[in-house]
Amino acid sequence: MKPTRFGLPVAAGVAATFLATTFLATTLLPGAAVAQVSDDVVKIGVLTDMNGPASAPTGQGSVTAAQMAIDDFGGTVLGKPISIVVGDHQLKADIGGAIARRWYDVDQVDLIVDVPVSAVGLAVQNMANEKKRLFITHSTGTADFHGKFCSPYAIQWVFDTRALAVGTADAVVKRGGDSWFFITDDYAFGHSLERDASAVVTANGGKVLGSVKPPLATPDLSSFVLQAQASKAKIIGIAAGPPNNMNEIKTGSEFGVFKGGQQMAALLALITDIHGLGLQAAQGLLLTTSFYWDLDDKTREWSKRYFAKMNKMPSMWQAGVYSSVMHYLNAIKDAGTDDPLKVAAKMREKPIEDFFARNGKLREDNLMVHDLWLVQVKTPEESKYPWDYYKILTTISGDKAFGPPDPACAMVKK
Repeated sequence: MKPTRFGLPVAAGVAATFLATTFLATTLLPGAAVAQVSDDVVKIGVLTDMNGPASAPTGQGSVTAAQMAIDDFGGTVLGKPISIVVGDHQLKADIGGAIARRWYDVDQVDLIVDVPVSAVGLAVQNMANEKKRLFITHSTGTADFHGKFCSPYAIQWVFDTRALAVGTADAVVKRGGDSWFFITDDYAFGHSLERDASAVVTANGGKVLGSVKPPLATPDLSSFVLQAQASKAKIIGIAAGPPNNMNEIKTGSEFGVFKGGQQMAALLALITDIHGLGLQAAQGLLLTTSFYWDLDDKTREWSKRYFAKMNKMPSMWQAGVYSSVMHYLNAIKDAGTDDPLKVAAKMREKPIEDFFARNGKLREDNLMVHDLWLVQVKTPEESKYPWDYYKILTTISGDKAFGPPDPACAMVKK
């Protein structure tokens, strides 16, 4: 056997010298452009709610969306495999934080995605900051995530409470819905939705006639809905999340709110919620969404592939998982490394224009700003095929919905 050098047969004369020189130049010299992937694998963790109340719009659907992105990308980046791990945080911040710590420390996860519920999202964000690894949230709504708690390691992709509340209130008031009464979840999430929406209503010349505040998971919401109905407000604002929001809409339908000429505007509602309620109960509801599967050819093409795997259409959170994972993998490719801050910088360089996002951009505060849509839920008679649920009323520009960067964020240039 011929002797080898650097794993190649030794050649005579100039050839051997050329090979050795080339090898040294590409591996040893400072500043050489060599692709670097930590641990020789890019590992993505989907941390979600697999069986609880957030599992329909996240859960297995988010896992499927992430895997679709990996498969569509080709399964490797910079010549290294891309793998996925899955965890269930059960909507508990301590469990979510513990899983994130183990993933970052032991399993060498490079990126965590999804993470419904703001308390869990903030716990994971703290861990991402401590371990200097990336985290992209899709189903964490608090605007503090990119405000006073902003971080170079944490990215918010799909929505925040301000965008949904402000976007909905602004668009609805301009369409004539100038008197509001709120049914508000009695905790920080609901209060922030009501506060942000109320400010927009009054700034546009509308009036807030009052509000009621049922506790989270109130079993009987009848008295609260009746008070809203008795207010005669044109718009009953549902400043709530699951399960109150859907139960309030269902109760309002049973009490004839829509038939009486009032409308309900949900400041957080997902297509999976509408599917669960049914059009008979949800018809006429106004809401803002970051994504609708039947918007155009691009949304339909991807969503039908997703449907073939999940037998349901995707929520905006699940579609956002695919979008962000694909953008992340392309950023690794462009950066030539999976170094978190270098990848995040690459993610901010390019506009985000895919089936999910229109006019998207990742801002300096790590919020992905993009257009939203005000929609109205169709009547059963208007719906022509399965999951044909929304009428698009207007487009809300991302800059208007999300507003300017919060000066409380340390990453925002003063």
